[in-house]
Amino acid sequence: MTHPAPSDRPHVFRHARGKRPEFYETEGLDQAMSMIMVLASELCVVRDRLDSAERVAKAHGIDLAAGIETLVFDQAALEEREARRQEFMRRLFYVQLKDADEAAQAQTAEGYTRTIAEIAEQ
Repeated sequence: MTHPAPSDRPHVFRHARGKRPEFYETEGLDQAMSMIMVLASELCVVRDRLDSAERVAKAHGIDLAAGIETLVFDQAALEEREARRQEFMRRLFYVQLKDADEAAQAQTAEGYTRTIAEIAEQ
């Protein structure tokens, strides 16, 4: 089965509804653990891919380490890397971004309700 390249798929943020379970009493620790798990997951994928690349290169007689050390990137490659970093950061800070979005929505709803109440009192 062939999957579309990440750049071919539309980016959609999906949020779980309702309150997230909390496992730690210390404020922010659940969010930190979520970030750590994202980092751990990403690191595992990178290590597996690097291992695969090294094995393929070795099978073809290529000194991959030396090639990596002397590699020079063009502008398109630099832009691809930056886009990948930005997507990674969005995933890493997902919980914080979601919390901020929920707080902004709640504040807006609160402000709206308060404004309506103030107008009704006049």
